[in-house]
Amino acid sequence: MGSLFHWAVIFLIVALVAAFLGFGGVAGTAMEGARLLFWVALILFVVATLVGFIRRA
Repeated sequence: MGSLFHWAVIFLIVALVAAFLGFGGVAGTAMEGARLLFWVALILFVVATLVGFIRRA
């Protein structure tokens, strides 16, 4: 299994290929999925970093 960033990149690639082939609905859905996974991964990374700093203190 991959990380959330890995899955976000996969969804982004699917969206780009679908858009290139003219599948607008699939491209939009995949792009929203990529955006959601990216932000969730970024938020979890920040939370984990802050928790790590707090534990060291």
